[in-house]
Amino acid sequence: MDKKSITIQNLEAAFAGESMAHIKYRYFAKVARAAGDEETARHFEATADQEVQHAFGHLDLLYPKDKLSTARALELAIEGETYEYTEMYPKFRHLAVEEGNQAAVAEFDEQIAESKEHAEAFRAVLEKAAKRFAALAKVEEKHANAYKEVLDRVNAMSKKAA
Repeated sequence: MDKKSITIQNLEAAFAGESMAHIKYRYFAKVARAAGDEETARHFEATADQEVQHAFGHLDLLYPKDKLSTARALELAIEGETYEYTEMYPKFRHLAVEEGNQAAVAEFDEQIAESKEHAEAFRAVLEKAAKRFAALAKVEEKHANAYKEVLDRVNAMSKKAA
């Protein structure tokens, strides 16, 4: 089993905390603004912006840009969304049913459907990119073969001239 280091686990937890704080502060800003408190709303929003930067700092360490391709990012997104609709939300839904919390059941049902849609959309983008790459590889192979033929002719003519 691939055990993550304590530091990686801590970075993941810190990322989750900063991400949650960002969204929570955006929500609090919405509540403050609805209550007519624009100054507090702006303070929550400014702090939320800082939380995003903190989360990005953690992501830079978890997924270094020089080691993360777009295809790998799509794969990670598919894995995350698939986990949400196949494991996380169904488990949460089951517990909400047991507790009789119908509002939570409805929320989890919606999230299951949306997470599945997200995974399918990311998968479609990844498949489209793979098809583009395959087509590009064929074009590149054609060009490479054409250049090789020209080079072979040039080399053959050089040998004849010598």
